[in-house]
Amino acid sequence: MPHIDDLAADALTSTALTLYNHQPLKPTFPFSPAESNSMKTLRYWFAIGLLGVATTLLAASDDPYWPRFRGPQGDGHSSERGFPVQWNATNVIWKTKLKGEGQSSPIIWKDRIYLTSALDEGRQRLVIAVDRKTGEIVWERVAWKGEPEPTHRMNGWASATCVTDGQHVYASFGYAGLHCYTMDGKHVWSRNLGKFLSKNRRGTSSSLVVNDSLVFFNGDSESDPFLFGIDKLTGKTVWKTDRPKTEGYSTPLLIQVDDHVELVLNGHYYIAGYDPQTGKRLWWCKSFNGRGEPSPAYADGVLFVVNGLPADVYAVRPGGSGDVTKSHMVWHTPRRNGRDQPSPIVVGNYLFVSNMAGTMSCYDTKTGKEIWRERFSTAKLTASPVAAEGRVYFLNEKGETFVFEPGPQMKIVAKNTIGAGADEIFRASPALYQGQIFLRSNTVLYCIGKK
Repeated sequence: MPHIDDLAADALTSTALTLYNHQPLKPTFPFSPAESNSMKTLRYWFAIGLLGVATTLLAASDDPYWPRFRGPQGDGHSSERGFPVQWNATNVIWKTKLKGEGQSSPIIWKDRIYLTSALDEGRQRLVIAVDRKTGEIVWERVAWKGEPEPTHRMNGWASATCVTDGQHVYASFGYAGLHCYTMDGKHVWSRNLGKFLSKNRRGTSSSLVVNDSLVFFNGDSESDPFLFGIDKLTGKTVWKTDRPKTEGYSTPLLIQVDDHVELVLNGHYYIAGYDPQTGKRLWWCKSFNGRGEPSPAYADGVLFVVNGLPADVYAVRPGGSGDVTKSHMVWHTPRRNGRDQPSPIVVGNYLFVSNMAGTMSCYDTKTGKEIWRERFSTAKLTASPVAAEGRVYFLNEKGETFVFEPGPQMKIVAKNTIGAGADEIFRASPALYQGQIFLRSNTVLYCIGKK
């Protein structure tokens, strides 16, 4: 039996638990002065085992795949390196014409890209798999056929981004249902959860999120205002939680809060945190002016929120119970720059928020102070930004990508084009993987970067 020093064993257990929970924790099983050497030895080997499991889990959580809207953590960030900063049409490795039209963002798992499209003005909805290396279509599946629901001209019928857990691909078309396929395109299940209609007739666009057992769907609407937790293997409803009876388009976000996970959702009246296992609403913080369209950014334990309509940008600490508007709102700053559709993104102490008209505002994440504001694009922006290696990428509807370097003044290090057609519209968010950037217009998928 090895001799186990008390402090060494304590430190090892604490380290293992820290990794396992992705945050600092006090040792759960502290030694007592009278604890026997056999117990210390037993706990030592327990800590070794836990450390191995924790390391495996931590490695899995840092996997560089781009499995959902806005990437691995849902915040637009990639931890990989080697992405291009400057490019033009000559740097396009391949481009693939897609059937129909859509605005769902590409997701990536290994050498497959998954996205959706709609044909015949929404009468058919497709789920598509593309080979990441060649751009060839691997498979296409017609997920739904029927008479389409009304939608807005800026939305269409295939705007929600797929999600994958590496075993299955999940696609949402709102009115046209949720659909599950294996990675190779075998149909597993489909569900019709409601109509999700509103008097403004704008359709649906909230993307799916998945955890170890459930798929989460935001049904904000006037006809079926619910947040759903769906068994990812069977498609059965595990829970269904009431939401305000109004339209909404934000994608939920799973975040770690202290010792538990919360499902956070922006909305017309408030941002709220839910228990992902039961759907119980835990807390809410009132917003300023409706729609709740962009998804929040999460950094350093704080959520950064914009509303969609002109209103204050604000920061809120998740957690707590009930109405936490007064207790958990860290700051709010007036923002009257027009409509905000792109989601915000945080790099370091800088919060980037672009409105749809192409004006960028940069805020101090600690205080909410507006550091600078400048117009940078003559074309509209609707896609949410991404970030890698400390740089931020914003894509406008013409297919121009602006690369920003965070700082006290606006610094654009590159403005890039890909030779897109005049009839192409870029509203999907970019995807980043293995030194390549993937851009999707309404009709074409592009791969940029190294081969």
